[in-house]
Amino acid sequence: MKPIFGRGPSLQLRLFLAVVISIAAIVADSRFHAFEQVRVYLGSLVSPLQYLANAPGTLLDSMSDQVQTRSDLIEQTKQQEQQLFTLRTRLLQMEHLEHENQRLRELLGSPVQKESRKMVAELISVDSDPFSHQILINKGALDGVYNGQPVINDQGVIGQVLHVGSTTSRVLLITDSSHGLPVRVLRNDLRAIATGSGELDKLELRNLPRNTDIQVGDLLVTSGLGGRFPEGYPVATVTRSDYIEGKPFAQVEAKPLVPLDRLRYMLLLWTDKRPDMHDDEAAASSGAAASPEKP
Repeated sequence: MKPIFGRGPSLQLRLFLAVVISIAAIVADSRFHAFEQVRVYLGSLVSPLQYLANAPGTLLDSMSDQVQTRSDLIEQTKQQEQQLFTLRTRLLQMEHLEHENQRLRELLGSPVQKESRKMVAELISVDSDPFSHQILINKGALDGVYNGQPVINDQGVIGQVLHVGSTTSRVLLITDSSHGLPVRVLRNDLRAIATGSGELDKLELRNLPRNTDIQVGDLLVTSGLGGRFPEGYPVATVTRSDYIEGKPFAQVEAKPLVPLDRLRYMLLLWTDKRPDMHDDEAAASSGAAASPEKP
């Protein structure tokens, strides 16, 4: 008599087929970008759920703002007026320096860097994986966001866009172990690569000779090499510079200027040298100075 429920393939065969299909999908995506559009569609599909999950926090923040006392608001207004006055005085000096810098560049025959377009973005969620420093923001392809786009705030460099959806984007922080950023020391223009250490408060400057002229407290800024991050944005300050006997290179560490564990608002920059939307392989080789990212 034939059984009602037929017996299917063995569990070992099912596992083997699943592993083969997974490896094939990984190779197809990494080499041929076969699932690039699928990732965008999935991001667009999940984005309403992300906004819905973020709604309680947004509601609580709104309620918290509503219960502030009148005295707190008056005190904040006074502080903001004082800050505004200070910023206006600095703006007068900045305008003078900008005109002077432009005249000097004209004398030297070098082109004047134009002000880049900026857009404010807000943090939606943080990656729960402790070994991956990534965040999700509320701007996507519909806002003109592109892969590799620089992300900063009023304190310094945060990272760059890794994946773009229709209304959301995933940002890779500079402290991620797969990220590298070309920098220079502001004091002496020494060039190096600031590599993520996997810790939110530490960057590493690797492969520097033991006699490198770098000191604790030196400010690191973007060098502009690689064509992804504009030149001159502050990145980190050097916190350690020493040489351990027996090792071929100096041990140099730096602390990011931006507190990456307390992000909320950030700026997206549009640069003149926009990388190709599908140039993930070129961005992956940040071991060389010409490439700032290796996701």
